[in-house]
Amino acid sequence: MVVLVLFVQLVFLSLIIKEHYQTNKIVLISILFLILIFVISLKHLDLHHEAYAYEKLSVVIWVPVGAVVCYLLNVHYGLGSVIAAGIVGTIASFFPLINKKSDYLKQIPTSIYCGAFVGMSSTEISTSVSFALIAGIIAGIFLLLSKNLFIGVGGKLGTMAFLGVIIVYLLSISLA
Repeated sequence: MVVLVLFVQLVFLSLIIKEHYQTNKIVLISILFLILIFVISLKHLDLHHEAYAYEKLSVVIWVPVGAVVCYLLNVHYGLGSVIAAGIVGTIASFFPLINKKSDYLKQIPTSIYCGAFVGMSSTEISTSVSFALIAGIIAGIFLLLSKNLFIGVGGKLGTMAFLGVIIVYLLSISLA
């Protein structure tokens, strides 16, 4: 899973670099530099885990909910992606107050906020509610599988959302 995430990010960084430079020498040097950082990171960072642990399905099911709500606020109500994600995240942060003793309610805001990252996608990429829903489901699957991964590393929720969106986008353009 870690290698998949790092590989996808490496490919996209390489494509961004290639888009901005005309000569292949700069692109090649940049890609080699990114690969070197990738290899050093795998060797020196403690990204590996001892055993698999999965997030509960009852918690992960909230990722698509956050994605769809954020998408609707963003697109159909015209609030913009940042304001929409802020509203979704703020409302989600109050869920644990419903019952302060509930461990389940304490875990829901993280899943909803992951979904909000999915719902923030550009309307050029995320063209419909069904796109946001499917991308939210896939992001939820990645969140389910990544409980023991990227502990203490920032950007986990955004990375899971990115993977969900990019997979659905690539599937949609390949099937079109």
